[in-house]
Formats: sequence, C-alpha cells, structure tokens
Amino acid sequence: MPKLKTHSGAKKRFKLTKSGKVKRGHAFRSHILTKKTTKLKRGFRSPSYADKTNEAAVKSMLPYA
Repeated sequence: MPKLKTHSGAKKRFKLTKSGKVKRGHAFRSHILTKKTTKLKRGFRSPSYADKTNEAAVKSMLPYA
C-alpha cells in the first residue's frame, strides 16, 4: 500500500487533540478588526472544535495526525 498524501490546506488549519477531536481556528479574525468589539475579538482567541459532521472528512485529509 503506498503512502497517503496529507492535504496541504488541512495541515495548516487543523490539529487533532488526544481525545480525537478536531481543533480549528476562528474565522473573521485576520483583518478589519476596528469595527469588531473587544469581546468578540477575545472570543476568537479561545479554541474551537470542528463539528462532528465534518470530523471524518478532516481526519481523512490528515492520515498521519
């Protein structure tokens, strides 16, 4: 069986936790931050996890994670 390639975009965006959840970053965090409230920007820093409906798709893109 040949080696599988890791999806380049997925490896930059997702990490797998020890319990098997898919950790992801928040959207809307990179620019145009002046009109966003401090509370909202602080919330973007907290970790979030991919939905369970998308977990299998992300895990298949990261075969060796």
